Amino acid sequence: MKLFSGIGPNPKLVRMFLAEKGEAIEIQEVDLMAGENRQPDFVKLNPAGELPALELDDGRIIAETIPICEYLEEIFPEPSLFGSTSEERAVNRMWARRIDMKIILPMTNGFRYSEGLGLFESRMHCIPAAADDLKYQATLGLQWLEEQMSDNQYISGDNIGIADIALYAFLEFGKLVGQGFDSDSLPKLNSWYERIAARPSVEVSKHPSEG
Repeated sequence: MKLFSGIGPNPKLVRMFLAEKGEAIEIQEVDLMAGENRQPDFVKLNPAGELPALELDDGRIIAETIPICEYLEEIFPEPSLFGSTSEERAVNRMWARRIDMKIILPMTNGFRYSEGLGLFESRMHCIPAAADDLKYQATLGLQWLEEQMSDNQYISGDNIGIADIALYAFLEFGKLVGQGFDSDSLPKLNSWYERIAARPSVEVSKHPSEG
């Protein structure tokens, strides 16, 4: 297998997932800033022109973070990051979906339509007038999550899972692009964030540009 990766939270998510598994596969860097992911050679592999993308041994490509992670979960089942039972898997997927819709999507589009406009306006339809509202929507999502967080160590229970990895990758990104969260008003979320930040997988999954 080979993982096409680069800067940004989506590739980080998959690299961190692999690191939590204790697995390493071949990684090929794609220069997002130079638009290499939009060049014909890469678009032949992934018509969406996005990272990450996982090339299987037979040459087939799996794109999109969650399907990639689900595939990796099946071939590297331990430790489980989706859950070991039907109930656990359903809960993990539920929380991953909630986080994606309430936090990740508005956060990333808020960035694309404002600070990232110069990079994205030639690649997708951007709506600059919506940027502030999208960022606010992500803030509301974080506030909602704070209210839902229990005394569990992780979002879906007592074990780290896909929802934790996805949220951490994007909150780390948010801090870099002016969408950091208020730790004082979100103490449960902040404690969770610091707990995840201390995990070895965060360091292992750093992009080469991070030093």
